[in-house]
Amino acid sequence: MIPGSALDRRMEELYTGRIPFVRATVVRGRRPTSARPGDTAIVLPDGRIEGFVGGVCAESTVRLQALRSLRTGEPLLLRISPDPPDTGVGIGAQSAEDGTLTVANPCLSGGELEIFLEPLLPPTRIVVVGQAPIAAALVALGPVLEYDVRTIDPEELSETALSDTAAVIVASHGRGEEDALTLAVHLGIPYVALVSSRKRGATVLAGLELSDEERVRIHDPAGLWIGAESPGEIAVSILAELIAVRHGVPVGNAADAPADSSATADTPAESPAASQATAEPPTAVDPVCGMTVAVVPETLHSDVNGERHWFCRPGCREAYEGDPARYASVHA
Repeated sequence: MIPGSALDRRMEELYTGRIPFVRATVVRGRRPTSARPGDTAIVLPDGRIEGFVGGVCAESTVRLQALRSLRTGEPLLLRISPDPPDTGVGIGAQSAEDGTLTVANPCLSGGELEIFLEPLLPPTRIVVVGQAPIAAALVALGPVLEYDVRTIDPEELSETALSDTAAVIVASHGRGEEDALTLAVHLGIPYVALVSSRKRGATVLAGLELSDEERVRIHDPAGLWIGAESPGEIAVSILAELIAVRHGVPVGNAADAPADSSATADTPAESPAASQATAEPPTAVDPVCGMTVAVVPETLHSDVNGERHWFCRPGCREAYEGDPARYASVHA
């Protein structure tokens, strides 16, 4: 267990290090249960739990649902009960409604817990290549949208500089544009844009050593057509386009804008995967109690007869190891 102040410092360390995690806080407990309201833990992307929100049975459920919450980015009120919800189904049943999930955990001591799961993701990182006035405007406006906007010179460009990045906006006005755009596309950056006039941008894109499918991913000229003229207005149009792309909203067509526009998008865009989301955690069913658990190193497991099985608590693992044949097909 990590004391409260130490846990706060640990969360600050994770957030500063841009490591996503879920804060799990007990908000209600019905005895008998070892956790109390206010007990807190953090769940890391690999399934490790630091802190305390209950015994191993509760932890197994918290781990799985926290990893799912981390993937979606949505908070969740998790109710853990030894009894199935009123769904007419059996052990391990789940029911969800309006941000609340009820999970039947038959291994609990008889009490109930309500735990609030809050995914804390690092702010979306945007890298602007170049130091033009538009870049300064993007840096100034980004925090309003909880974006972490950083500028780099073309000479600083590298895979490391673009790691953990959701968007690359090239605003270097002729310096290193080709290298920046090519690297961003090859790294699979979800949003890549070039600040330029339409005429110059077309020339730049035509000279890139990219396939047609790769070239069409570049938003050129950067931004939605809103009649923007000043650096600040153009920055607003670029951020608006980025928001649309991240939410899967078609961003319009260049034909709607005047030919000399430098702030428009020329292709609709589909929503990219959220830059901080994790994959759906693989799961397994505890062969003893029937609970669904996350298949991660932190989950209890045992190799029996050349096959790995996963468990919600030590008691289930011990029971299975003592008599594997008894549980061979119980929850198959």
